[in-house]
Amino acid sequence: MKQAKEMEKLRSSDEFVEDGSLDLHGHSVTGAWRASLFIIGVEIAERFAYAGILSNLVTYLTSVLHKSTATAASNVNIWSGVASMFPFLGAFVADSYLGRYWTILVSSLVYLLGLILVTLSATLTSLRPPPCKKTSEPCPRTSPTKIGFFFFSLYLVALGQGGHKPCLQAFGADQFDDEDPKEKKHKSSFFNWWYFGICLGTLAGVTVLLYIQDNVGWGLGFGIPAITMAMTLLVFLCGTRFYRNKLPSGSSLTGVVHVFVAAFFKRKATIPCQEANHLVSIQEREVLKAGSRRQILQTNQFRFLDKATVKDELDFECKARHNWRLCTVQQVEEVKLLLGMSPIWMACLMFGVVFAQSSTFFTKQGSTMDRKLGRHFEIPPASLQCFINISILLLVPVYDRFFVPIAKRLTGNERGITLLQRIGTGMCVSAISMVVAAVIEIKRVKAAKDNGLVDMPHSTIPMSIFWLLPQYVLFGTADVFTMVGMQEYFYDQMPDTMKSLGIAVYLSVLGVGSFLSSILISVIEKFTCRKEELCWFADNVNKAHLDYFYWLLASLSVLNLGMFMTLASRYKYKSSASTDTQKSC
Repeated sequence: MKQAKEMEKLRSSDEFVEDGSLDLHGHSVTGAWRASLFIIGVEIAERFAYAGILSNLVTYLTSVLHKSTATAASNVNIWSGVASMFPFLGAFVADSYLGRYWTILVSSLVYLLGLILVTLSATLTSLRPPPCKKTSEPCPRTSPTKIGFFFFSLYLVALGQGGHKPCLQAFGADQFDDEDPKEKKHKSSFFNWWYFGICLGTLAGVTVLLYIQDNVGWGLGFGIPAITMAMTLLVFLCGTRFYRNKLPSGSSLTGVVHVFVAAFFKRKATIPCQEANHLVSIQEREVLKAGSRRQILQTNQFRFLDKATVKDELDFECKARHNWRLCTVQQVEEVKLLLGMSPIWMACLMFGVVFAQSSTFFTKQGSTMDRKLGRHFEIPPASLQCFINISILLLVPVYDRFFVPIAKRLTGNERGITLLQRIGTGMCVSAISMVVAAVIEIKRVKAAKDNGLVDMPHSTIPMSIFWLLPQYVLFGTADVFTMVGMQEYFYDQMPDTMKSLGIAVYLSVLGVGSFLSSILISVIEKFTCRKEELCWFADNVNKAHLDYFYWLLASLSVLNLGMFMTLASRYKYKSSASTDTQKSC
């Protein structure tokens, strides 16, 4: 109510924002690019810190904590998966209680604490395992306490990232008013430049921090991300006076449950063909007018849920403040949106499985290859991931400034192509990347056999690491389409009261994909590693059959792409109206 009154005072002002967002003190604020540039800057620094942890984690687990290759890859996938699922918690807290600004602030502090503890675990001898001796003797056993402290610190980073990641991106998109045609166009561009910022920060982390970790020390390599995160927090606070802030609307989960409960109570009801049944309630119109959400046009999908809007005698007699037997059309349509997006989310999971390979097996392949650049400089194997980001940095401006205007003239679509067409294009490229990865792996193993290095996993194969470059570049190309497309799709198609949740749903694609990758690796390892010569994931990667794994992922990606195209052809995009819309049967 306070926000609605404040907006009424500002309606005659040129600074009035139609979507109802104000600053933290309830006043009109600039927002738009001035605010979003602060937010993109924060994300660049945060991704720099995060890349310093994730990109070389599999190397730390094998070389410092003495884990096997398969165990390390599985641990990385599980941690990455959990880190991508925590955003659901952060999004729920932001959308329902704290709001995005305060959730970002609190989660940043948790994030910083986790990074400090990770640094201590790699620096203090009392927390770091003893190194392996350069002999054939097995590495000394790492104590459970030291492993436990490291993973506790690591999962604290995941928890902080879970509140920071979805809220910051949704907060950045909030700075643009959907009711202003110019700002709506800028919002679509924001997602492209947001991902550009992500890749810029990741590229810096992959190149600078990986070199420090491999050549200087893990303590400094983990300490720099902690310092960066502290600076990130200060930058975020500096932009406070420019931010548009949307108030939390209460528990979104309660609203979803309310619709299903009401539909269950009214399961035997008949939907009357009355114009009044299709109108939002008077109370809901006031909410829409206040700007906390836009009216969603009624659809014919999931018609069984429309029974939740039908009034019966018990509803007229009910005097309770919250009637669990009755919902507004707006509430029902918001739940329909969630149900409609669920199949698309499931079809995106295979992309998440493929995405998980760049920081695990790709890195182990590179560690066996010739990494020299000149006479004295040796490239860290994980740093080749930077070419994913370089590809994105080069392609995002091309996509935003050239592809979109040309495609717009051909299709008439404001975005050039639809969101699902963009996602599907990236899925196709990711399938091609797995085919290329399989072919290169066959060549790498052949080079090891030809030079008698199959039984010498620590020897360098005379094959340049740059042979892996095509699969990394294809990964980057796929990301420009699918990753950016998923970000915009899950933010745009979510109800206005669940925007942070939309970003969390997008992140969960990567999280669940990492889980599925870990499960797939474990199952394959169980069935193939009974004999060393048949094991797909042998510790000696020269004897492994990673090419089989890549062929499997390529095949599954093609099948999944066919399913995605079928679902996309039947999907109906969200329709909203800023004015009351009436609809008859």
